[in-house]
Amino acid sequence: MPKLISSLFLVLISVSVSANNDDSFRGAVFGVNSKFSGKERSLSLFKAHDNLRHLQILASGVDLPLGGTGRPDAVGLYYARIGIGTPPKEYYVQVDTGSDIMWINCIQCRECPKRGYHGLELTLYDPEDSFTWKPVTCSSEFCAEINGGAVTGCKPNASCLYTETYGDGSYSIGYFVMDVVQYDSVSGDLETKLANGSVIFGCGARQSGNLGSSDEALDGILGFGKSNSSIISQLASSGKVKKMFAHCLDGDNGGGIFAIGHVVQPKVNSTPLIPDEPHYSANVVGIEVGTQLLNLSTSTNASGDKRRTIIDSGTTLAYLPDAIYKPLVYQIVAVQPDLRLRTLHDQYTCFEFSGSVDDGFPAVTFYFENSLSLKVYPHDYLFAFEDSLCFGWQNNGLDSISTTDTILLGDLVLSNKLVLYDLENQTIGWTEYNCSSTIKLRDEITGSVHLVGPRSIPSRGSRIPRGYLISFIILTALLYHMIS
Repeated sequence: MPKLISSLFLVLISVSVSANNDDSFRGAVFGVNSKFSGKERSLSLFKAHDNLRHLQILASGVDLPLGGTGRPDAVGLYYARIGIGTPPKEYYVQVDTGSDIMWINCIQCRECPKRGYHGLELTLYDPEDSFTWKPVTCSSEFCAEINGGAVTGCKPNASCLYTETYGDGSYSIGYFVMDVVQYDSVSGDLETKLANGSVIFGCGARQSGNLGSSDEALDGILGFGKSNSSIISQLASSGKVKKMFAHCLDGDNGGGIFAIGHVVQPKVNSTPLIPDEPHYSANVVGIEVGTQLLNLSTSTNASGDKRRTIIDSGTTLAYLPDAIYKPLVYQIVAVQPDLRLRTLHDQYTCFEFSGSVDDGFPAVTFYFENSLSLKVYPHDYLFAFEDSLCFGWQNNGLDSISTTDTILLGDLVLSNKLVLYDLENQTIGWTEYNCSSTIKLRDEITGSVHLVGPRSIPSRGSRIPRGYLISFIILTALLYHMIS
């Protein structure tokens, strides 16, 4: 499920024509930039971003990498540059863990902007310019999977169509194609070589709303959700990579790591994903403010003492049911009885405080099933705004994303943690970590272990603005035979 303005990432895929097909290459590395680095702070922009995203998430019944900064006072949308086709051309795409398909604006899109965010020169994909492109027909297995069965009225050689609709009514419409994507393959510790592989993606013929806005526009979206059409699923279908990925967002300095593969260091404890949900969701069984446990069973709609919790790197703030939000904030401010709370912009609870926030306020700890905990420190959930400190906690009952019992945790609480998604075993986990350092991934083919870490996108003229950087590392063999 794609999002419009989201704390997403973008992937840099090398654009050399001659891709090396040596089977010793077991991974790929992508650099990612933060879209809004250096932009003026705007709480209304963060909240608008979250509202649009959550309208779609919550309407569906329940949605990576992370990098740059997820703090609400420095909006965190991430983008990268990719190479597609033979010969390859460059495209800037958002990478969204809540989206399920990749799509790129195509030559048929007559209203797509020529320039986008920060004046980036945008490129329309033209299948006829690539001698490796292939059509994806409505009778294909992929199309049947996307549509939940055989396509009604499918005619011989007709294209497989897609429509992606977003929470605010914006949409992308087009058809699927298959072509070669270039990327840097992991060849050793912090070393890469050029490789490529074929992927199926949407060729966008028409966009609406913010997708076509020149101020925010990019060339497309790279979906990293749970369905079989997502990039992680397509990579796994080749049998050359496990269905696992991880991200680590440096909330202090920006940047970080996004990796596909088996993380062997640091060690990460995990909790079960809730079955049959389209988003990355787990059950919270307890919340502690300092040493004070909150009561989770105050709502008749809750399932006992468990609260369904969506882990969403595309959300900026953290959203709590009213029955949890009020006692949580009460317990936080109780340690500073002289605080005078005020509401800014009719939605943010703020106060003046001149001391150390970590010394003056308690940490908040979320306890999940299987003894996994997530500790959120005051410097994570408090941020400066208009000479005040404001809570990053938001009350679900006071805005358009209202849902009585769902907790939604965004970048505000995920920063400075390595978050591991293990779809092989249907678990999710995390550990506190220095995201500017390296992690270790194991090659499932050879058993060897490689160091990977943050990596910059090399500049090319004025197309790449300055910003936070993140690595997107895919531990996999060549993708050439991923899709037959």
